[in-house]
Amino acid sequence: MITSKQRSYLRTLANPLQPLFQVGKAGIEENFLKQIDVALESREIIKIKILNNSGITAREASDIICTAIGAEGVQTIGSKCVLYKRSLKKPRIELP
Repeated sequence: MITSKQRSYLRTLANPLQPLFQVGKAGIEENFLKQIDVALESREIIKIKILNNSGITAREASDIICTAIGAEGVQTIGSKCVLYKRSLKKPRIELP
């Protein structure tokens, strides 16, 4: 669990990022979760865009993904969500 100070720091880091993944009408499948997990291992923080035709909100998508892969939901604004997961091999981000 991350603190509010750490969450604020991560939001600052995520601000200039572009979304790496999109959740569409196919929804959140097992292969999609594996790709997100690999991306989080290498980058530690990613942004995901939830399309209107997906049938779920950005908050719901964030909760599903975080539960499935053990990540932390940093922020959800509009149709985008930011996820963080500390890398096991090469941690880059030092949380305050």
